[in-house]
Amino acid sequence: MDTNQPWGYSWRSSRFLIVSSITVALFAETFLFGFLTPILSYMLEERLHIDPSQTQRYTTILLTSHGFVGLISAPVIAYLAEKTASQKTPLLFSLAGCLIGTLMIAFSTSGMLNLILQILDRTNFGKVWALFTGRVLQGAAGAGTWVVGFALLANNVDKKNLGASMGMAMSFVTAGMVGGPTVSGALLQMFGYWTAWSLPLLVLALDIFARLIMIEPRNPSIDLKIPENSGTNDSPAESTALLSDAAPTKPNDYGAEDKGDQKRVFYKAMLSEARVLISVANVVVVAALMSGINNTLPVHLRDVFGWKSFLISMMFFCLQVPNIVLSGPAGWLRDRLGLRGPTTFGWAATVPLILLLGAPGDSHFPWAGDVAGKSIFSGSLLALGSVLPLVRGVGAVQLAYVVKDMEAKDPRVFEINRSNLRVFSMTEVGFSLGMMLGPLLTGSLFETVGFFYMTVVLAFICFIQAVFSWVWLDTKLPSLEAESSA
Repeated sequence: MDTNQPWGYSWRSSRFLIVSSITVALFAETFLFGFLTPILSYMLEERLHIDPSQTQRYTTILLTSHGFVGLISAPVIAYLAEKTASQKTPLLFSLAGCLIGTLMIAFSTSGMLNLILQILDRTNFGKVWALFTGRVLQGAAGAGTWVVGFALLANNVDKKNLGASMGMAMSFVTAGMVGGPTVSGALLQMFGYWTAWSLPLLVLALDIFARLIMIEPRNPSIDLKIPENSGTNDSPAESTALLSDAAPTKPNDYGAEDKGDQKRVFYKAMLSEARVLISVANVVVVAALMSGINNTLPVHLRDVFGWKSFLISMMFFCLQVPNIVLSGPAGWLRDRLGLRGPTTFGWAATVPLILLLGAPGDSHFPWAGDVAGKSIFSGSLLALGSVLPLVRGVGAVQLAYVVKDMEAKDPRVFEINRSNLRVFSMTEVGFSLGMMLGPLLTGSLFETVGFFYMTVVLAFICFIQAVFSWVWLDTKLPSLEAESSA
């Protein structure tokens, strides 16, 4: 027994606790992202006294900036994480950024801060700079959580259990997406502003606790097949870092001076693989669709139906809650039928449902009036939430399997652990790109041509993605076939 081991090392470094800690971190990140959306109109108009005609513009800029920050910070975070022996450190830094950002957002509407801003700057931006700064910090922290968290998860779970672990993590992600916007509007309308913000601070406290007690195992079990002629049977030492610079290959095959070439070969191999490209495209479109709808939904519902924060939150509930029930069956369906069929059907089914969302309140559809329009909108949103599990998570799952297969074929290029950081930075870049493009596209269309024509454009994008999925997605996951025949 190693007397130098910290207290509770065996259970604090267990796979169960690592997976649990990562899922709590992902839940906190998605919870905080969605928490602001239904109450943002109230914060801008009632507490910051922004003209209501400017609400959609500020909402678009705020959500777009979140995606932009994630886009540029994900590769940087992945690079820095490669240089860090322990992945717990970047996770804690991202937590600190998230905590500071959340406090800045919550206090951005405080009376004292507004008084100072009125003295220093009488422009509208002077009123919202703290709100924007806090959101930027949340965006960078969220990118760190996704990149490092998923890489740590993939590094510590065998390939045969990777699907289940990813599924559990995505369930918590979905719970965060559902819980954030659902409870924020309800708490605001029933209990007030500061009571509403006490809940995300409680979630952050839970996240702090989970990350502090977690310890990375000193020699994680990696599902990596090394060729028999690799030249050595030596196992890594117990003190080997999680992101060791030494790959399990011949000492003379690939020297340290070639690591720059190794990275270039890695990205060339990944970006020349059709399965990788369609996976990233799926991530981009899913993120753009969800963030675009989130961006315009509150203002549209206020303008068309006169709804306030509570009823707007219920619409987010209708959109997100089917994922909790249907994510598992959707994953089971993909395991049995492969990715192509279910994903293509999911994208195709979104087309008419998104078009139906645009009918209520539009002069071209008098049959979708006030009473009927509310039913049509709610029903379409619920149906859309029911088919989205077929397309959500497809990109991340396929990328995880692709990199596992490539690691087994060429461990010299796809080093242990480091490839997971790089591939999940690609996923985060795709996600952040979608989070930036979605609000930018929908906000511009909403203000220029209206909500209905905005849904027409979104429906067309989903149709194109359905075609791409049918042409390029796998009918079956090769790694699953290999395992079943082994």
